[in-house]
Parts: sequence; structure tokens; C-alpha cells
Amino acid sequence: MTNSKLTDKPEEACGVFGVYAPNAEVARLAYFGLYALQHRGQESAGIATFAGDTVHCHKDMGLVSQVFDEEILNTLPGEIAVGHNRYSTTGSSRIVNAQPVLVQTRLGWLALAHNGNLVNTYALREQVLACSEPTAVLASTTDSELIAWAIAQAVETSQSWQEGIVSAVQQCQGAYSLVIGTPVGLFGVRDPHGIRPLVIGRLLSAPAADPHYVLASETCALDIIGADYIRDVEPGEIVHITASTLSSYHWAESQRKLCIFEMIYFARPDSVMQSESLYSYRQRLGQQLGREAPVAADVVIAVPDSGVPAAIGFSQATGIPYAEGLIKNRYVGRTFIQPTQSMRESGIRMKLNPLRDVLMGQRVVIVDDSIVRGTTSRKIVKALRDAGAVEVHMRISSPPVTHPCFYGIDTDNQDQLIAATKSVAEIAEQIGVDSLSYLSWQGMISATYDTGDRFCSACFTGQYPITIPEPVKRQKLVLEHIP
Repeated sequence: MTNSKLTDKPEEACGVFGVYAPNAEVARLAYFGLYALQHRGQESAGIATFAGDTVHCHKDMGLVSQVFDEEILNTLPGEIAVGHNRYSTTGSSRIVNAQPVLVQTRLGWLALAHNGNLVNTYALREQVLACSEPTAVLASTTDSELIAWAIAQAVETSQSWQEGIVSAVQQCQGAYSLVIGTPVGLFGVRDPHGIRPLVIGRLLSAPAADPHYVLASETCALDIIGADYIRDVEPGEIVHITASTLSSYHWAESQRKLCIFEMIYFARPDSVMQSESLYSYRQRLGQQLGREAPVAADVVIAVPDSGVPAAIGFSQATGIPYAEGLIKNRYVGRTFIQPTQSMRESGIRMKLNPLRDVLMGQRVVIVDDSIVRGTTSRKIVKALRDAGAVEVHMRISSPPVTHPCFYGIDTDNQDQLIAATKSVAEIAEQIGVDSLSYLSWQGMISATYDTGDRFCSACFTGQYPITIPEPVKRQKLVLEHIP
């Protein structure tokens, strides 16, 4: 199988969704919730439902619309649903690694969906395998399955599901936003740093006296099913949702470090963080970029879709007109058919096609949110010049990505990150632009209307908020370990 997407971006780990709604079609709600979160993972999708003590599950490789149909959804009855979209970070892209993870415990079945990445996977694996009750039989290579087994082992001696879950997650180091289905309700858990998002919503279709609650990675998954956003699950908090109640317990002190890349790129622009849509934040990034790195040009264009808000902001700040210069084929998706050699050589046009009428004879500013490896950027620049652009200036609405992520983003080893090994001038030469500028770290943070110490920006600074064990660190931080 080949993947036709041409990307110069880091990839998100997963999207998670959960709903407790008696007398509703919970599998259908989960399907649409996952559909809205498809951007967070396109490798596999799965839904587990609970009808009392009985659990039903279907998961497979592919997009949500490929994995589920009406017939399959009708085989998933119940009042609780847990859903998951996956992009592999820990564990390869295989069906055995698809989620939700199902494990039988002393208190009944649990279904776990995980967004994030643990940094103590090896130690947790040894601990789980050393425990005799219940004996873990690992079917996958994911840290998510280890969390599920740690919970199963913890509830063996715990008084309740909540006590067991808290005991288990206290053994986990790294990033984890969890949605956990059980026979007694739905649980949501967020790590003490809150690196990955998790929000709480309430279905508007349910009566006020009998509210039905929803958990999701982003608010866009609430919008699609007609749910109101209530609040975020706080870092270090566990919430327990039953048929009509939501209870909360703070099991660890909050040390908020939300991944700044969620705001820059990963989350959908119509999702709400910090009480506003991310479209507004990304537009401010572009405005700040325009103030920091103006250039004489005729037109501003974006790398669609993620660069659009920042490009509009750049246009607003500089007065250079904004136009669509690249048209995106939104129906490319995955393909099992190999393109011809000439199509491969043309590179970018299967996904992005330049508008010659807009670009011919123009000095062009192209705005994107990040450059990771530089390969796609080089192809885009060549396509713009082939379409008649006389100058191409690139502006990036985030700082240079110089360090890999260990918390749930699929980034290369450090030596494959172009900004870790090359200066801005060298990058500009490699991708073929007339000029290149990145947004400053200070400009990125000031646009949040918050302080830098409340975000994880380790991919830009190398300052990791959670200690990375040395063997794990050596896998990706290759430049720091050259004698």
C-alpha cells in the first residue's frame, strides 16, 4: 500500500471520543465524532460500545468512512461508546495496534482510547509483564495496551474503577489523554501536564434534567453531533460520566504544558482552545509574522489548508493582497494505485495544483505553518516558478523545528529535521526561495495571550517538560549525542 499524501508536516498521534447517552445511537454519535477528528489520524479507526456488562467492538485499518457502514454500526448497540482514530507513534501501523484496546478485568471489560505517547514504555512493559494478576497477554506493540493492562492489574486490588485508573496512570510518564469505557460509566483522564487536549461536552438533544455527556479531543467533534462545549478536562484530572452525572477528581497537581503545535497546526481551525477558535489564533500568528518579516511582493498565497489563516493575517498586516494560488485536491486521500513515473516526477500536483493566472509575472509570498524536512516545500516552490512566479518568498508562522517530539507527534530523528542541521539561509537555498523567514518564538507565544511556561514548545527549544529516559532520548536526539 502507498500513501499519496505529500507532507512536510509532523503527524498527530490520535483522536479520541467517548459518549454516555442511554436511548441514543451511541455508535452513530461516535462515528460522526471520529469523522470530525479524522485529521488527527488516518491509519485506523475503531468504536467499542457497552450494553450493560456486554462490550461490542469493531476496528480496522483505514479512514472512518472506510471502516464503518450502516450494517456495522447496527452491530454496536449500547449506551456508552468509545472511539479512536490512530496515527502510529509507538507501535507500527498494523491492525493489532488499532484501538480502542479491550481488556477484561476483575470489574468487567474496559475499552481504552489513548492520545499521546509515554516515555517510560519499556519500564512500564516490564512492570506489567512481571505482575501475575491478571497475567498480561500483549497483542500489540503499543503503549496504549500497556496502560490498559496496568489499569486491569490495578483494579485487581482497588475498591473502584476510579481508584484503579488513578493508581495505573500514576505509573505512566509522558503524554496521555484517555477515554475509558467501563460497565459503570465513561472515564476521561489527562496527564498532569495536559500536553494533549481533551474536552467535555453535553448533548443538546438530551433534557436538561438528564444530561448526556461527551468526551473528545477537540470541540469540532462536539459541534458535528450537536453538543455544547462545557470545559476542558484539566491536567491531572479524572472525570467519571454516568447516565446523568459528571463527577471529577484531581489526582495530580496541574502543571499545564499544552502542546503549542496543537494550536499552530494539529487541531482543526474551527476547534476552540483558550476560549477562541484556532482560526483566530493562527490569523494573529500571520499578522505578527507580517510585522516581523515584511517583504516587497504582489500577492500573498497559502499552502492549503493549514497555512490559510496565517496567510490572511500576513496580508492584513502588510497590505499585500491575498489570493488562492494553490488549489488542493481534497479527495486524494489514500490510494492503493501507484502513480506513473512522470506523475511521481511532477510531485506535488496530485495534491496541490498552482493557478497560473494568479501567479504569472508576480512576486509571491507563500505562507505555511511549518517546515519539517523541506522536501514538499521545495516541490511547491518549483511548481510556483513553473507557473510563472518571478519571485517566491516563503514565510513560516512558527519558529524553526529543531528538536523531535516524544509526546505523541511523529517527527523524524533530529538529523532529519532540516532546521536542526541548516541555517535559515541554507534552508532558503535548498528549497529554492528568494527569501525565507520564520516567526520568532516570542511572537508565537505573544499571540496566545498567555505565558510561554504554560505550553510545551520543546520542538522549537529542546526544553522538554517531562524527563526523557536516556535510551529513548538517544533514539531521536542524535545530534546531542555526537562525541
